[in-house]
Amino acid sequence: MNIDPARIHSLTDRPAGKLPGNTSGNKNYVIYWMQQSQRALWNHALEFAVCRANFHGCPLMAVFCLTNTFPEANLRHYTFMAEGLCETGRELEKRGIRFVLRAGNPGQIVPDLAEQAKEIICDRGYTRVQRQWQQHVAEGARCPVFCVESDVVVPAETASQKAEYAARTIRPKILAHLDRFVRPVAEIPLENPATDLEMRGLAFSDPQKMLSCIQVDGSVSPVTRFFKGGTREAIGRFDDFLDNRIARYIQNSNQPQTDDISRMSPYLHFGQISPVYLAWKVQNRKNLDPEIKTAFIEELVVRRELAVNFVWFTKNYDAFSCLPDWAKKTLADHAKDPRKYRYSIEALDAAATHDIYWNAAMDEMKSTGFMHNYMRMYWGKKILEWSKSPETAFKNAIVLNNKYFLDGRDPNSFAGVAWIFGLHDRAWKARDIFGKVRYMNAAGLERKCDIKAYVDKIEQIKTQQA
Repeated sequence: MNIDPARIHSLTDRPAGKLPGNTSGNKNYVIYWMQQSQRALWNHALEFAVCRANFHGCPLMAVFCLTNTFPEANLRHYTFMAEGLCETGRELEKRGIRFVLRAGNPGQIVPDLAEQAKEIICDRGYTRVQRQWQQHVAEGARCPVFCVESDVVVPAETASQKAEYAARTIRPKILAHLDRFVRPVAEIPLENPATDLEMRGLAFSDPQKMLSCIQVDGSVSPVTRFFKGGTREAIGRFDDFLDNRIARYIQNSNQPQTDDISRMSPYLHFGQISPVYLAWKVQNRKNLDPEIKTAFIEELVVRRELAVNFVWFTKNYDAFSCLPDWAKKTLADHAKDPRKYRYSIEALDAAATHDIYWNAAMDEMKSTGFMHNYMRMYWGKKILEWSKSPETAFKNAIVLNNKYFLDGRDPNSFAGVAWIFGLHDRAWKARDIFGKVRYMNAAGLERKCDIKAYVDKIEQIKTQQA
């Protein structure tokens, strides 16, 4: 087994096999409960589950619970996820793993399916709802439950045992372990295919048919034209990035009019691509400038896993109260400063402000489910500037972020919104409204990038949609 022990966490202290109160004899399969790592490739949790099934000499069943109660999820998110799940289900069954898709709450479904299971293996999610699901499954199951981290490069508690102050404090801790964890995840043959394992589940041949089984908020339309879900799609996009654009990654990192970025965040959000795979591909890319490799690893691993660290160690990660004390104080000191412009969340949602650059960013988010990271910073800073209070600004930024972004509602997004208000940053020169929180303005965009070309790019996207 090539799974580093630091990735594996036991959620129970129960023995495998026949348990007290179980009258149906020895248990006869292992369950991989898939929640965060929605893929069949480079998946540590899946391969660990295969190892456990081989150890027990039994088949493996992979379970995914399709619930319409995930906070703030809508048709845009569900469509992208369903596209990936259809592919994943097919790939799992090719390996002899029974894929069972059920509609409902995992805290109820997984323990019920595990009545005849020797063990449950799950992947690790970091948000509040994911952690609650894991707790409910562990409490409800009558067999051992193991959790395997497969959606970070360096396991969260290996990197740090506390909430880190900034990238500069977590960077050396992560980089010290990088070589240990950036390693290929071998696909392990399943010795006992689940050919005779009968278990009722939803069909996963078509995304629309899958979603017709549950009631989903349809207020935000899918963006399949710009982003199609699935591991194959993610790999193809990343290969294209490596072949054609990564050479310009550093010079165009703050140039939103270009497309010299990987656009992997939606696929990482749904676990359709492994961050270990992406890091390994970049590190082993021949003739690639070492500075580019370092810059990409900084964003993919250091910054992304700083966000995971924030959510893991901060209970109120999606509330204004999560901010550092200095930021809350300076924002409070300037909360009553006059504001030249004030916009309600309805005006923001409609991209109906005086600022054509901001409106373009909002239109990109609404049209594509994505936004260049440089514009995300500007977008959030202006919400802070134009809201009646910093608390209202924080709430509105979270709502819009989670409503439209494919990669919303995950650690990167929560940390990204909080950064707007001072998280993982330092105090700057005080100014109106912002206090000592970092400020951005339109003049900065005009000075640092071809912002008018960005506006034209978004206008073309809107015209194509019409």
